[in-house]
Amino acid sequence: MQSIRRFSLQRVALPALVAGLLASALPAHAEEAPGDERWVSDSLSTYVRSGPTDGHRLVGTLKSGQKVKLITTQGNYSQVRGESGDTVWIASSDLQQVPGQAERLPQLSEQVTQLSEQLKTIDDSWKTRVQGMQETLDSRKALIDELEARSKALNGELSDAQSELRATQAKLGDENKQVLMRYLVYGGGIAGAGLLVGLILPALSRGRKRNDRWF
Repeated sequence: MQSIRRFSLQRVALPALVAGLLASALPAHAEEAPGDERWVSDSLSTYVRSGPTDGHRLVGTLKSGQKVKLITTQGNYSQVRGESGDTVWIASSDLQQVPGQAERLPQLSEQVTQLSEQLKTIDDSWKTRVQGMQETLDSRKALIDELEARSKALNGELSDAQSELRATQAKLGDENKQVLMRYLVYGGGIAGAGLLVGLILPALSRGRKRNDRWF
């Protein structure tokens, strides 16, 4: 195993060897499902042993965050297989069920990149929507201003038309009065002429009758 540095201990206590042999002779009881992936804790660089007890000899170390395959657990130790295929025993407390920082960092970086892109997309979308709403508001404001200007112009024209109508009505009233006066004068003239004719004709008739008597 490339990531395991093998070394040997010069002195091993006899009780520790006996305990190790007894422990290895006992059947292994898997407390967790074999085949699960585990990672060496990021907070340390741990030693690994040849067996599931502290009495077994140290056979190397595993790098922090290194991925291993869980084979079985016994007591406080777990048997794992590294990438090279070698199996060693490591304290179960030195294993974790999530990838190490070195492995999670690219994933986190990718997630950050994706989230940044999503945020940028959302930001661009909102900017586009806000710009569209602003343009709509501007166009509506321009339309309102135009309608107000047209309304003001129409009110001015209406006021002028009303003034002109009043002037025309006043002028028409004056003309009607003048026409009425003309009719009255004309009628009076005709009546006066008729009266004169009525007075003159009888007088002429009487004068002719008198003249006829002399002859």
